[in-house]
Amino acid sequence: MIQGFYRLLIELTNGRWTSGVLKKFARSRVSRFVVPSFAKVYHLNQEEMEKGLSEYPTLHDLFVRTLKKNAREIDKGHDTVVSPVDAVMEDVGSIKETSEIVVKGKTYSIEEMLSNRELLAKYQNGTYMVLYLSPSHYHRIHSPVNGNVTKQWSLGKKSYPVNKLGLKYGRRTLAKNYRMITEVKTEFGHVAVVKVGAMFVNSIETTHKGSELVKGEEMAYFSFGSTVVLLFERKTFKLDSTIKIPKEIKVGEKIGTLSKSAIRR
Repeated sequence: MIQGFYRLLIELTNGRWTSGVLKKFARSRVSRFVVPSFAKVYHLNQEEMEKGLSEYPTLHDLFVRTLKKNAREIDKGHDTVVSPVDAVMEDVGSIKETSEIVVKGKTYSIEEMLSNRELLAKYQNGTYMVLYLSPSHYHRIHSPVNGNVTKQWSLGKKSYPVNKLGLKYGRRTLAKNYRMITEVKTEFGHVAVVKVGAMFVNSIETTHKGSELVKGEEMAYFSFGSTVVLLFERKTFKLDSTIKIPKEIKVGEKIGTLSKSAIRR
């Protein structure tokens, strides 16, 4: 019963009133009483948390928790791309010349997602990857590559669920939800990290300072569950051959490699 209550509130509701109530509750001191049951329902790994459950004053503080030092091993390969989040890798595929991608049988527009025609061309015929974070996941976002931020911008207002049901039945959720996009220039080409809000999670908080990013370094965090979409320039990214979709993945794990030789001139 408790598990059903959490899933109903957190994963499926999106009304303005219910979202507002839940957001206010999660940040209130009263919410500390549900921290233990939430941790139990979602099987949170308490051994890797920086703090004990009793040290989280609100449910929101638990959602945005940090981990103990070295809880995640970051792949150090020079040309590797690592997962920026703890998540389920739901889909990987090619971006069509028309800028379209197909996720869970639904077509999305990268042009609409980026809302920037100047940047769009480099990603046409490139690769996309969808990483879904459930309420049980660690919600901090880390850089998947070494590089420099060339542009960062936010789009959209309202957010709809981005879980499996949301992707299947929602209306252009990946391209229309509130989202914060960070484009990173690496020596192999550009990578766009699209942080997509879910439900009322329109406060994607940036924690990184400056323009230089180090692979595995924290960039931002979500509250509750959400999704990250990675976009790679054409012919620069190769998925790790051991990955089979869907796949549970953690921050720092190798997800593929980049190739300098294939960069468009």
